[in-house]
This record gives sequence, C-alpha cells and structure tokens, in this order.
Amino acid sequence: MTTPTYRIPTAPLDDRVADLLSRMTLREKAGQLNQRMYGWHAYRRTPDGRFELTDALRAETDRCAGLGALYGLMRADAWSGVDHGTGPGADDSAELADLVQRHVLGSSRLGIPALFVEEVPHGHMALDGTVLPVNLAVGATWDPGLYERAAAHAAAELRARGGHLALVSALDIARDPRWGRTEECFAEDPYLAARLTEALVHGMQGDRTEFFAADKAPVVLKHFAGQGATVGGRNSAESELGLRELHEIHLPAARAGVRAGAAAVMAAYNEVDGMPCSGNRALLTGILRESWGFDGLVMADGLAVDRLARITGDTLSAGALALDSGVDLSLWDEGFTHLEEAVRRGLVAESVLDAAVARVLRLKFRLGLFEQPYTRRVPLPDGGRELSTALARRCVTLLHNNAGVLPAGPGVRRIAVLGTHASTTAHQLGDYTAPQPPGAGSTVLDALCRLAPPGVEIHQGEGPADLAVLALGGSSARTPGTGFDANGAARTAAPQTTCGEGVDLAGLRLPADQRALFEAVTAAGTPTAVVLVQGRPHAVPDMADRAGALLTAWYPGPWGGDAIAEVLLGRTEPAGRLPVSVPRSAAQLPVYYNHKDTEYGGYVDESAEPLYSFGHGLSYTRLAFGTPRLSGRTVEVDVTNTGERHGRTVVQLYVRRLRPATWPRTLELRAFEGVELAPGESRTVVLHPAVDEAAEIRVGACAREALTATPLVVDQSFTAPAETPL
Repeated sequence: MTTPTYRIPTAPLDDRVADLLSRMTLREKAGQLNQRMYGWHAYRRTPDGRFELTDALRAETDRCAGLGALYGLMRADAWSGVDHGTGPGADDSAELADLVQRHVLGSSRLGIPALFVEEVPHGHMALDGTVLPVNLAVGATWDPGLYERAAAHAAAELRARGGHLALVSALDIARDPRWGRTEECFAEDPYLAARLTEALVHGMQGDRTEFFAADKAPVVLKHFAGQGATVGGRNSAESELGLRELHEIHLPAARAGVRAGAAAVMAAYNEVDGMPCSGNRALLTGILRESWGFDGLVMADGLAVDRLARITGDTLSAGALALDSGVDLSLWDEGFTHLEEAVRRGLVAESVLDAAVARVLRLKFRLGLFEQPYTRRVPLPDGGRELSTALARRCVTLLHNNAGVLPAGPGVRRIAVLGTHASTTAHQLGDYTAPQPPGAGSTVLDALCRLAPPGVEIHQGEGPADLAVLALGGSSARTPGTGFDANGAARTAAPQTTCGEGVDLAGLRLPADQRALFEAVTAAGTPTAVVLVQGRPHAVPDMADRAGALLTAWYPGPWGGDAIAEVLLGRTEPAGRLPVSVPRSAAQLPVYYNHKDTEYGGYVDESAEPLYSFGHGLSYTRLAFGTPRLSGRTVEVDVTNTGERHGRTVVQLYVRRLRPATWPRTLELRAFEGVELAPGESRTVVLHPAVDEAAEIRVGACAREALTATPLVVDQSFTAPAETPL
C-alpha cells in the first residue's frame, strides 16, 4: 500500500496539507475548527491518583470525528475548580496530555492529532508553573531582551508538559486604566508594546523556521484589535475608534508580531466600526491577511462567535459569518458546530472552510505532531524563579523620593511594615494565575526580615519606627466564592479584588481602608515609603503630596517581595520606568502622553496633566545627559553617572512631526535603550529612531521636563503612508 503523502515527513508541507485535506469529509473538516469544551472537563482523578477520561471528552471526539483543539487541559484556578488535589502538576501533565492524545488519535479515521491550547499570559497557567510578573510590569522594565528570555522559558515549560499552543496577551494598548484587564497590557504606547510583542514572539517561537523546535511554542497573540480602548473602560464594550487612531495606536503591536512570525492571533470581543472583531472581515481579512500577508491562524475569543447571533439571528449563521470573516478556530461556541450544515445550505463556501482547515492542519504539521504526537519526556527547564525575579527587580519604579527617604540608610534602625499587601503573595500574582503551593514566593515583610542588615529591626504593624513601609494597592486574586461568566470573566468579586477580567472600576482611588491607614501613619510624622502593588495605575495624589517616597511594583509575581525589599534597602536600584501615565483622578481620563497637539484641553477645576507621565522613573543616583547629536539617521547622546551609586536608566527618544499629512500627536516614542553606569562612568548611547525612510530628521530642543530618564526629542518632517481602509 502506498503511503499517503501527508504521512511522509520529507514531503513538502503544502503537499502534506493538501493531501490530507483532500481525504477529509465535510464533518471531519468542521471538527478541526472546533475548540468546544473546557479541558478540565476531559479528565478526572482516580482514587489511585492517576487520570481517566470523561464521557464528555468521548462525546466531543465522536461528534467531531476526532478533535481539532482542546483548551485548558492543564488550566487551574478558581473558575475551573482545579487545584493541587484534582489537577495535573509538573510531574504528571505529560501523562494526562498523552492519555487524551491517544484517545483523539483513536477517534480520528485519518489519525489527526489534537492541538492542546493553554493560557500563558505571564507564565503557563498550570499547577507548578513558573509565574512571571504581569504584562504591565514587563512594560515597566523597558527591557525586551530580558523578557524574550523569560518568554522562551515559558514556552519550554509548556512543551515539556505536553502543551502546544500558547495564548498570550500582547496586543491590547492601555488607554483607559479603569479597564480591569489593564494589567494584561504592555503599555499605553504602541511602540513600546510592539517591541515587547516582538520579544515575546522571538522568545516563545524561536527563529522563523518552517517547523517549531521541541522547546518552542507557537503563540496566539491576544487581542485583535482595539480592546484597550473600550467605552468607559468596560470589558467587551464597543470601541469608538477612527481609522487613524486604530492604525496609529492599536495595530502597530499586532503588525510587529505578524512580522516577527506569530503563528496566530485572537480576535477581540469589542467591535471596530460597528462590527465585532470576530465577524469583522475588513479587519481579519482585509488588513490582517490581504494587507499584511498574514498566513497564520485566527482564533475567536471565548463564546465570541455566538455573540454574532445578535446580528445574524441564530448561531448557525453566526458561525458562517465568523468563518467567512476570517476566523479559523472557535472557542466553546455552538456556531462552529453547525459549519457542515452552513456549507450545505450555501451560507459559506466550502473553499472558505477548506482554507481555515488548511491553516489548522499546517500548524499541526509545523509542530511535528503527526510524527511525534506524544510529549517528549524531558526535564522541566531550570531558571524560572531567577527570570521571574529578574523581571520583578527591573519593574520596580520609584515615582518620587522626597528628602531622600530611600534607600533606607544607616540611620534607619527600625522599620515598621504595614498594609494589606505586606504579608501575602496572593496580591502580587495578577489574574490568570494557578493556585500556588503553600509558602511559595516571598512577601514584602518576609523579604525585609530576611534581607535587612544586622541590627535593623523589622516589625509588622504600628510602633516606634524610623521608617514606615506601607504596602498598598489592588488585587486580581480569585477565590472559590467568585462568580464567573461562561467565559471565565469575574461576574462578582471579593471585596479586595479590584482588577482583572471583568473587574472594571468607575473610580481609581485606593480602597477606603487603605487610605485611612495612610492618613493614620503619616499623621504620626514617621517618614513613610508607600509601595503600590497593582494591576492598573491608581490615582494617589494624596500620597504624591505626603508620602516620603512612592514606588509602584505593579504585580511583580511570586518573588516580587524580594525585588521590592531590595530596592527599599538599597541592595538594588529602582530600574523601572512607567509604561502608562498615572492620573490624578478618573475624572481626567484619558491622560496618555501621546495625545493630539492642541492649544486646548485643560480644566478649570483641576490640572489636565498626569500625576506622573509615561516614561517617568527616578534613580538613587544622579544622571546627566549631554546634548543629543544627529549622525546620519541615528541620534547619539552621552549619559554620565555623576552620583555615588551604580545606576540604570532608559534613554527614550521621542519624535514630533513637523509637516504631517494629518493633525499630529504631541510626541511619539520612537526609540529607547537601557544603559547601566558605574559612578563616574560615561557612555555614548546610539538610538535608531523608527521613522519613515523619507523623513527629514533634525534634533530639536528638550521638551519633556517630566521625563527624568532622557527627554530627547527629534523633530521630523513626515508624510504618513496611506492606510488600509476598513
């Protein structure tokens, strides 16, 4: 018997896909585009501690004549109900993945393996997985190289445990901090987000080759597009975006990810120009495929296809609309289960179905699943804790330091540690985090006790002290009592839960009990350092006025306590720079830095300027910047550490468009570079501004006093290229 072409590993990839597709029935094709069930419903623990498959999985594979993809087989959290007693850990995840894959292969007439799709928002969302700082904290590092190494580690963990495809937030731009998912954004700025998205793709997927290495994972970049600008900061609401705002702010990170070779993107919940993204052909086909040349996979967000029934009238036609618009793979929807009927009724062409199936099959071939469907038994990679801690150290941002309260000097012999976030790691982790083993990570209190110099007394609570450390902020921690929507978003939240999917805020002040504690401590006259552990920038004008020092650590991960304590004690430098502007109040919004250049925009009753601007961050040393010089199409500037401590800064270069085709923005970030300097050391930093090749560039005056890093501004003549219309 002749071996089918799709079974020949050396055959060209396109030939293998075409051969397999030609052998499939309409039912089998439709089955490859369905990701219908929750992965934690596919198995259960047996009394002897092993796993067995459920009738739900068997019914699903029977319905689909196999299985296209399975979401969240290893997901563990309050929504799934999976914990250390019921779910797969590091030692047996591969065993479970192989058990499911064996069943899928046996259910498929043609032996087509399943894709195991896992959440990897800041590390693999599974028991015993390495938890990294959230995206907003990563944005505060301004360090794509470090993030690329962390992303590579996350991919290696995922593949070693049997997962294939990583769902990673990257494309949402933080334009309204009331939105509960702000923590999943890299920045308010498209350029910074684009550089970190590139790093993510390079780290997780590796070099752009036809096949993925065994320790690399194809990524699904979430969410495409404009979800960070929903009306009122409300989750999944409409986005009122003009075409230029869409192209200038909300698409550059996606474009960068596509150019880096991202395997897939996820269509967002929100609408663009009146059409939800999962049914938006102009977005998914016109821009993504036809204009950008993207040939990867498009996945719908959870239950987003069925929402299109509000437009089409029923889920069958909703599935047809999504498929025809450019969605290849559904997530829990009923609509895609009717694709066979939709094709037979002429609601969507079979050629459109075939194109989507081909993209799913191509990804499976690129992963080598037809040759090696089961997990390679390799040890989990080392170094996760070190990478997570390194990111945490790099993200801690010093916002102000009145009278040199920090670092704690020789005169500080007693430190009082207070606040709801001082003695728990739960508030450091962010949303989309699996349950942690007891005692995992380090709290601010524990780290201070462990790292303080001999003779320095650390005590929790009120009492005589030379320095009070208040650990305050928000929390995305979920509990078993949290109410969830069908897609996992929080419907109700515990009192201390102030952030995460479904937890949007109308106001941005800290909870009343935290504000009362701050008032009581500062009223006593003790020098006070406030550390904000948060998933969004809270409005804290009172702390900016009255705290001796103010830091933000975002959600720095399990070992964020170490990073925070090291900065407080001066063992490491505060290296973070703000990835978002900090508002004075919610009434100011929006306050992002790259607004349109206009003479108007102020308020009578309050300043329109942010409390702290994008890019802001202080050091413990003094840094001097020379006059920027233009050299060809690069900008050079000398940076000198004139202080007595080692320091790190981020040189930031902004452009101001002089003769644009449309109304310009005040400033736009176009290059940045981190630099570390010993006391007295000077270094020339060379920046390559990302501007149009035809642009005339000349160095202008320094225009951003608030930016304590490098307020470099390049003026340029610039004509914007024509955009692809929706």
